[in-house]
Amino acid sequence: MNIGVFTGASSGIGKEFVLRLDEKHDFDEIWLIARRADKLQELASQVRAKVRVLSLDLCKTESVEEYASQLKDCNANVTVLVNASGFGRFGAFEDISLSDMMEMTDLNSKALMAMTYATLPYMKKGSEIYQMGSLSSFQPIPYIGVYAASKAYVLSFSRALNRELKTRGVRCMAVCPGWVKTDFFDRAATDDTIVYYNRFCTAQQVVQRALSDMAKGRDVSVCSYQTRALVLLTKLLPHRIVMNIWCRQQKKK
Repeated sequence: MNIGVFTGASSGIGKEFVLRLDEKHDFDEIWLIARRADKLQELASQVRAKVRVLSLDLCKTESVEEYASQLKDCNANVTVLVNASGFGRFGAFEDISLSDMMEMTDLNSKALMAMTYATLPYMKKGSEIYQMGSLSSFQPIPYIGVYAASKAYVLSFSRALNRELKTRGVRCMAVCPGWVKTDFFDRAATDDTIVYYNRFCTAQQVVQRALSDMAKGRDVSVCSYQTRALVLLTKLLPHRIVMNIWCRQQKKK
């Protein structure tokens, strides 16, 4: 049974991946994974394939184990895995609760790794893995420090894994957009810590670029020329200077 698995599928980029890949692939089933079951049920009515809704908290080991058990029970062939679960919090390190930062790290990094590990035994040649990174994957960012660090993990892990999987013919790519218009900001931006946003992309643009980059064999996808220019600058300039520029933009000393 050919399956597409999508975490963080209830909204934003995760939801857009579901809609676009449902059009591209003939899945026997799409597995939608997020904590908000009501949102997943709404999305289920918008796709062609049969849908299995899994309301799971991926920060919990038992949730990943339940997912792995269901894969085993149905003799799955996972042709696409999209790890889009995650969230951010803007603010000084000392002003964000430890529980929020622990959950952020667990979901953005550890859960992504665990879901990839649980899924790989059921992936064959030609299968694709999309891992949700960020422009912040490429640099340390004051006042978004823990989020940026969790996304740096995604970039490094995904590129290394893509190289390891080369002999198997399974592709793994980090999707690293800049600012995207989604409900990410409902949780991330609770005050005026971040005041400057240089450019927004849409979820549709991010996913369209990711699908194109996957087809071209790339291990990283960055949406928009402006965002790719910023990535280049982070490679050319010392991080001290990059952080100084960022702090000036955000009116921080």
